[in-house]
Amino acid sequence: MSIQKRYIFYILLDSFIVITTIFLSNFILLPRNPIITLPLLISAVTLIITHHILSYIFKLYKSSLEYASIREMIIILKTVTFSILVLSFVQFYFLQDIYLRTLTITWMSHILLIGGSRFLRRCYMERYKNIHKLKMKRTLVVGAGSAGTMVVRQLKQSHDALLCPVAFIDDDVRKHDLDILGLPVLGGIKQIKDAVETLYIENIIISIPSLSKKELNNIFHECKKTKAQTQIIPKLEDLMLGKVSVNEIRNVEVEDLLGRDPVELDTHSIKNYLSNKIVLVTGAGGSIGSEICRQISMFNPSKLILLGHGENSIYSIEMELQSTFKNNIEFITEIADIQDRDKIFQVMRNFTPDVVFHAAAHKHVPLMERNPEEAFKNNVIGTKNVAEAADAADVKTFVMISTDKAVNPTSVMGSTKKIAELVIQNLDKSSQTRFVAVRFGNVLGSRGSVIPLFKEQIKNGGPVTITHPEMQRYFMTIPEASRLVLQAGAFAKGGEVFVLDMGNPVKIVDLAKNLIRLSGFTEEEIPIEFTEMRPGEKLMEELLNKDEVIDIQIHPKIHVGKSIESNLDEVWRLIIELPKIDSSLLRNKLLNIANGSNQTIKV
Repeated sequence: MSIQKRYIFYILLDSFIVITTIFLSNFILLPRNPIITLPLLISAVTLIITHHILSYIFKLYKSSLEYASIREMIIILKTVTFSILVLSFVQFYFLQDIYLRTLTITWMSHILLIGGSRFLRRCYMERYKNIHKLKMKRTLVVGAGSAGTMVVRQLKQSHDALLCPVAFIDDDVRKHDLDILGLPVLGGIKQIKDAVETLYIENIIISIPSLSKKELNNIFHECKKTKAQTQIIPKLEDLMLGKVSVNEIRNVEVEDLLGRDPVELDTHSIKNYLSNKIVLVTGAGGSIGSEICRQISMFNPSKLILLGHGENSIYSIEMELQSTFKNNIEFITEIADIQDRDKIFQVMRNFTPDVVFHAAAHKHVPLMERNPEEAFKNNVIGTKNVAEAADAADVKTFVMISTDKAVNPTSVMGSTKKIAELVIQNLDKSSQTRFVAVRFGNVLGSRGSVIPLFKEQIKNGGPVTITHPEMQRYFMTIPEASRLVLQAGAFAKGGEVFVLDMGNPVKIVDLAKNLIRLSGFTEEEIPIEFTEMRPGEKLMEELLNKDEVIDIQIHPKIHVGKSIESNLDEVWRLIIELPKIDSSLLRNKLLNIANGSNQTIKV
């Protein structure tokens, strides 16, 4: 009900009540003489006007019946009492008499009927809410702290809420067996399964925004033992930054379980080489490149050049950044293929960037196995073009995005990325530009990653296909990887291979099981099928090979790999002979070069 309609409703209702109380008191005192007299009319009009004026002053009509309490009762008492006092003054001044018995009965019936009308309306609303609750999902709230109680209040107060909170779970033993907001605290997280079964719970809300990833995984492990849907409130960092409110409940995503705790950055060192600088990002429309652009923009470069081959993706990230950062940064878009050497040199000459982040690459392992010449042209020749153009333009820092698949590579994609690392390390020796590579594993949600594939298979009813039951991979979120790339660039001295700490590897089969569960299905409904390993795949990826490992950690999440001396003559020959080389021969040559048949280890 709108405020205007609310006022009209209560004015009409209270006017009827006032008239009723006046004539009722008159009838009680003079049951055989129910004549409408002038004093009676004056009293009725005075009481109606006075009641409405005092109701407005004391904000009686603004009081919400949903939360009515002693305060609202006191407002009614004050409104009615002062109305009767004003009426008694009018009777004494204009009628030269005070009808004490009539005023007493009027006062009592006035309070009774005004208070009763509010009480009946609240009873009606409670009955409506109880009927509505029958259609709501019975919900268990994990966390009885400030966030949990805020969620419960919000759910109880909302007419449109589809969740009905019935109990709390909290590991704080001091809260066990207490009632908070009318809901019992049943015990710790080990009691989740019993609570769900006993109370017929359909939905679980994890309402602890400060949870670490390990704690969240422990809670979700208990929730997985039930058939209830599991949801979560936003992260603490998002709440603190004002991006979301605590009542924005969402489903638990696999990123919540696989991601790690927020990375602490040395923002001062990043500002020193990005703020008020000209920065160029290749592959700016890709999942990694676009996130790097978002992260760079937070450090206020003077210009950010978005270079990419796909016009739609470049347009999309340009519109997003312009909308977010308004007129603070000049965004420049360049549609270019990194294999077009003349175009890349022209872009570098035109803008003379201070920093280049090279994220453009072909990354899909099976596709590159079938198209090794394209992997070589893009990942090796393209990188060579961009690196040499950066050298010619006197770029200060060049950061190449590499992959864990470059370690002891068994695939074309991994081999070409390893050779690309060798190319920029070799160029670093003769250049004033600091050339570095940043190596990390799979990123959650990137294009071509396993998670979107699994989600699509689940959406289509299964099965979820996995190449091997023991397959393991490292995972991190796109924002975390991008932030660490910026941080690694701040530490660049030249020639390093920075390796991001990826945490513990994750079994792909466990990832699939979690996704099935998070999608609301069981493994009986969405089966998992094992196929054979694809060409170029390894059971377990590595981050450094034994010859690259050195005991240097420049940041809690960043390690430095040992640089490697290499003879790139074979690479230069491949570039010249590429049009004549058979695909299978090219693949073998790439693997041989990448795995060190032409390399000597730098001591």
